[in-house]
Amino acid sequence: MLNICLILPLLSSTLNGFDSSMINNLQILPGWQEYFHKPQGMKLGLVNSAHDIGILSGTPFSPYVSDLLGRRATMFIGAVIMLAGVLTQASSTTLHVFLGARVIIGLGMAFSINAAPLLISELSYPTHVRQSFPAWICLGSYDDSGTSAWSWRVPSFVQAVIPVIQMVLIWFIPESPRFLMARGLESQAARVLAQYHAHGGDEHNPLVAFEMAQIRHALNLEREFASGKSYMRCFSTPGNRQRMFTIIWIAIFSQWSGNGLVSYYINTVLDGVGITQTRTKAAINGGLQIFNLASALVGMMVVDKLGRRKIFLISNIGMLIAFSMWTLTTALFNQSGNVVAAKATVPLIFIYYFFYDLTYTSMLVLYALEILPYNIRAKGFAIMNIVIYSTNAFNSLVNPVALHAIGWKSYLFYCGWLILELLFVMVYIVETRAGTLEETAALFDGVRVRRGIVERTDEVAMTLSRMPSCHRLQDNLEAVETESCGSRSHFESRSDECAVGFAI
Repeated sequence: MLNICLILPLLSSTLNGFDSSMINNLQILPGWQEYFHKPQGMKLGLVNSAHDIGILSGTPFSPYVSDLLGRRATMFIGAVIMLAGVLTQASSTTLHVFLGARVIIGLGMAFSINAAPLLISELSYPTHVRQSFPAWICLGSYDDSGTSAWSWRVPSFVQAVIPVIQMVLIWFIPESPRFLMARGLESQAARVLAQYHAHGGDEHNPLVAFEMAQIRHALNLEREFASGKSYMRCFSTPGNRQRMFTIIWIAIFSQWSGNGLVSYYINTVLDGVGITQTRTKAAINGGLQIFNLASALVGMMVVDKLGRRKIFLISNIGMLIAFSMWTLTTALFNQSGNVVAAKATVPLIFIYYFFYDLTYTSMLVLYALEILPYNIRAKGFAIMNIVIYSTNAFNSLVNPVALHAIGWKSYLFYCGWLILELLFVMVYIVETRAGTLEETAALFDGVRVRRGIVERTDEVAMTLSRMPSCHRLQDNLEAVETESCGSRSHFESRSDECAVGFAI
C-alpha cells in the first residue's frame, strides 16, 4: 500500500522529465518550427532555459513552504501553478507567450520537485530509501497532424494530465512523519508509521517505537546544535559544509557532463552527423528515452548491491570513454564526411546515456537526501535544485551558440570536464549504503557508529516489525529520549547506538 501511495509524488519527477523531453521533441517537429519561425541561437536557448528560469525563481521559497505547510500542500500548490502554465503553453499564439508559459511551468515545478523527494524519502520504509512518453506522443502527433499547429499543441495539453492527478489525489496519501514530528504532531506521526510500516496498524509496535525514537532523537539534537532557519544553516558546521560541497558539485556534474547536448538539442546534434529526416530523429529520440528509463531502472536495482561510490565510479569512467568516442566520430564525419563514423555516433550516444543514467538519473536525488539531516534537508535540496537549474539554464543558452559557431569542437570542453568529474568522485564521494537517513547523515559529522550497527539495521527493522509490543522496549525508548538532551561529545560517540543499539 505504501509503495502505491509513493507513486503520486514520483509523478513529479516524471513530469519534470516529460517537460524536458517534450521541448526537445517539439524542436524536431516542422509544425512547431514553422509556427514560431524557426528560432535559432539565443532565441532557441531561451526556449529551453525559460523553464529553468521559472524553477530558479521559485526554488528559494519552496523549502520554506515545505517546512511550514507540509510536503503535500507544497505539491498541491506546485500542481496548480504548473497546470496554469501548461494550459497557457498549449494555447500560445506567439513565442513570447510560449516563453512566459514555460517560466510559469518552471515556477510550479520548483515547489513540486522540492516537496516530492522529501515526502518519498521520509515516508519510505526505514531501509528503502519518464521521459519516453513525450517522445512517442510527439512522433504520433506528427504522424497524425503533419506540420499543423496541433502537432505541438497536443503534446502540450497531455502535459496537463499529471498536475491534475496530483491536485486531486495528493490529499489521499499520508504526510511525512518527520514533518509531523517536527511540528509537534507526534500522535499523527505514530499513526502514519503504524499504518504503513507496522503489521496490523499497531501504534505500540516495536518498529514504530524504534522509528519514533530515532526521529525524535535526531530532531532534538538538530534543534540543540543548530539555530535559525536561513540557508546559512546549510553551511554552519564543518559537516554541513562538506555535505553542501559534495551536493553542489554533483549537481553541476549532472548538467555539465555533455548530456545537455542531446537532452535539449538532439535535432542539432543529429543534423551534425547527417541525420536530417524528421521521423528518423523522432524515432531515435523516442528509443533513447525508453533506453534511458531501462538504464535508470538498472541503476536502481544495482545501487544497493554495488554501493553508491562504486556506481559513481563506474558511471563516470563509462561516460568519459563513451563521450570521447562520440566526439571522435562526430569530428571524423564533419572533417572528412566519414559515413561509418556517423553511423557509429548513434549507438555511442546510447552507450553514453547508459552510464549517465546509472548515477545521475537514478541516484542523484537519493544520494543528496541520504547525506542531509532533517533540519537542512529541504533547504539543502533546494540549493541542489538551484545549482542544477542555473547550470542547466546556462547550458541551454550557451550550447546552441557554441554548436552554431564551432560545431563539434564544443564537445572537447565536455571531454576535459568529464576527467575533472572522475577525479572529484574518486576523492570526495563516500559510501552511504545500508543506513537509515539519520545514520547516513551522521557520517559527515564525525560520528562513530559501532561496527556492525549499520549492517544490521535491515535485520533489526524486519525483526522489530514482527515482534509484539513489550514494556522493556518502552523503557529503552525513555532512555533514548533522555540521552537526546545530552552533550555534543556524548552525541558524537553514542548518537547512533542509542537510536539503534537498544533493539539489537
